[in-house]
Amino acid sequence: MSMDVVWLLIMAMAVFGCILSGVPVLLAIAGAPTLVALLAAAFGQFDLVFFQAAPQRVFGVMSNPLLLAVPLFVFMGLLLEKSRQAEKMLKSLTNALGGNQGSLALAVILVSALIAASTGIIGATIVMLGTITLPALLSSGINKHMSAGLICASGTLGQIIPPSIVLILLGDQISNAYFEAQQEAGNFAPDPVTVGDLFAGALLPGLLLVLLYAAYVLFRLRGAPAADRSDADGNKVSVLELIGSIAPTLGLIVAVLGSILVGVATPTEAASVGVAGAVLIAASGRGGPAARLAIACAILAVLLLVLRRAGVFGLEFAGGKIVWSGTTIVSVALMLLAFCLLLAAANSLLKKDVLIPALRETVSITGMIFGIVIAASILSLVFRGFDGDEHVAEVLQALPGGAYGMLVLTLLVIFLLGFILEFVEIIFIVVPIVGPIILQSDISPVWFAVLIALNLQTSFLTPPFGFALFYFRSVAPAEIRTSDIYVAVIPFVAIQLLALAVVVAFPVLATWLPAVLF
Repeated sequence: MSMDVVWLLIMAMAVFGCILSGVPVLLAIAGAPTLVALLAAAFGQFDLVFFQAAPQRVFGVMSNPLLLAVPLFVFMGLLLEKSRQAEKMLKSLTNALGGNQGSLALAVILVSALIAASTGIIGATIVMLGTITLPALLSSGINKHMSAGLICASGTLGQIIPPSIVLILLGDQISNAYFEAQQEAGNFAPDPVTVGDLFAGALLPGLLLVLLYAAYVLFRLRGAPAADRSDADGNKVSVLELIGSIAPTLGLIVAVLGSILVGVATPTEAASVGVAGAVLIAASGRGGPAARLAIACAILAVLLLVLRRAGVFGLEFAGGKIVWSGTTIVSVALMLLAFCLLLAAANSLLKKDVLIPALRETVSITGMIFGIVIAASILSLVFRGFDGDEHVAEVLQALPGGAYGMLVLTLLVIFLLGFILEFVEIIFIVVPIVGPIILQSDISPVWFAVLIALNLQTSFLTPPFGFALFYFRSVAPAEIRTSDIYVAVIPFVAIQLLALAVVVAFPVLATWLPAVLF
């Protein structure tokens, strides 16, 4: 065994030891490798010149336009959560569909899928589901294990159903790994892998997972008696009320996801539209003048888009300069009017104590994500300084089964890491190491990314550090013990692994839609 391998093993034990001992993850991922590198340098086993690339890597992370979509999507989700729009949609659907145990459980899954596509905020979704639907599920006669497992599993759908923060971060890393792999293979002009490709690729697997959850729930609750809905008789929801609670959020999902999938907007541009739409939805839900301003702004924005597509609205250019014709002046005036209406709607949220809490939490979540990304880049530098990429390549290439043997081992490692690490850490540690090796083969980068995303979803449910379990524990009653929650999620983890196996067996589930759209 070479000394490089010895130092790599010491670094791995140091990182995991720090994480398990309670050291903040950011310090563990960046600090432990740095200390190991300094120790190795003292013995002449590491060249500290590798650290000269650290500022460039940090600058690359902070100047990456793709990663700008992360805080925007987080902010969009938090606006819908803080304004209680997602909660209104949840209550309307559960009241409308909760006629028996099976339909009530299906309502939870359906609402979770809609919330996943609009917010993607795991913690907020699970707390909301636990607060609102857990009492209804238990009172309908559904046992505590099924109720707890259903809420925890449904709350994590935001990690695979686009638009998803996981897919955005994966898109950045898979794109870099695929470009590096193709250069190694002699292809210096490969087709780029975009976040839009990953969103399209994850759509069918995400829906497959929803269907598997629904099938399991219906099987388990078959023959169950009708739920006692006497307490909800006064809260019956009409069709118009149901449409009114769902339509704004559904329209936002179509606008954001549709603009990406049809190639009209980049993920960052679509996220910006999503934030504006979330502001209008949140303001309209407040009623009064704020609602009228938000509706007027939405109508004006849609009208301007229609006129723009018809060619009768927009800025006129000649020789690369704006021509201040009548059409240009009217266009600028209407855009300023729409912007002022949007600011007025945002101001109403400022007064209602919605905007500032959402901004504050966005900064906190984004800071955590980017801090881990930067820390992982430091770990990657030290890993490469010990020739870790070459050692990993040797191990993977010696596996039976070729590229598919490498893929299976990678998925197994990611699943095991999910027991102790967050998805951000796994993405920025594992993908840069194994991605350039695996993607030199004929494995589709979109398929590879979707498999990783499905695998990462299990990390939210696997004890002892599954974050979905902690979020649910915070709102669960005392009679549901922590051990009950651990037992409750086992069938749903098995369902996630079944969905992963199906996508492994049928890659077309991940590759068909991107091929059609792009």
